[in-house]
Amino acid sequence: LRREREGVLRFAPLQGVAGRTLVARHPRLAGVDSVVWAEPAPGGGERVLVYSDAALRAARHLGGAWALLGRVGGLVPRWLRDGVYRLVARHRRRLGGAACELPTPQQRARFLD
Repeated sequence: LRREREGVLRFAPLQGVAGRTLVARHPRLAGVDSVVWAEPAPGGGERVLVYSDAALRAARHLGGAWALLGRVGGLVPRWLRDGVYRLVARHRRRLGGAACELPTPQQRARFLD
């Protein structure tokens, strides 16, 4: 939230109304327990990314050095990226993951039900 200065991203748990609606449109997401990136697809429809693809797309959206990381990371084969993504996700607390902060009222408005 701190790094996404445009304020255009919205966040929703997959278990909430918006998340369940997304899963209904994309049944392959039913077993996913990860970050999901959804955006309009060129030519219509919706493009949905999961795991490392979603994280790299988010990095590119942030711009600057994050965008460079997102582009360079895309050169690594998906099977390797997703393996590293899952490993880091599984051990994020031990790797020094920050505690969750309470969102400000402006940030809270960006969360969907």
